[in-house]
Amino acid sequence: MSISVYLADKLLDHQNGKTAYTMPTAYIALSSTTPATDGTSVTEPTGGSYARVATSSATWNAAAAGSVTNAAAITFPAATADWSAGANMTYGVIYDAATAGNMLSFGVLTVAKNVLNGDTASIAIGGITITLS
Repeated sequence: MSISVYLADKLLDHQNGKTAYTMPTAYIALSSTTPATDGTSVTEPTGGSYARVATSSATWNAAAAGSVTNAAAITFPAATADWSAGANMTYGVIYDAATAGNMLSFGVLTVAKNVLNGDTASIAIGGITITLS
């Protein structure tokens, strides 16, 4: 996963003592389009019970060697209708809010998924790797 310009700026300001940054709750989202590092170009599903999934510290492994992975599966609500008119979900996106908010990072999904009525989208343990370089 790549980090957004927003998060990079926050981390740099924190590192250099300009402004403290406290990590908010991270919410996992899905997108059928390729996000841009400035937080634009994200197309999340609408309707069909789609909702971002909140994470906690227990969701994540401790960082090691400059990266971190998810320690728990990320499971979205069961779709009650086709998401995004049948478009494939191709990216995972992390935000700092349940709706709207600031994009923190994003990455391509290993397997694109067309989430249809009755499906439950999920990301396996270790399926998210965030690396700072």
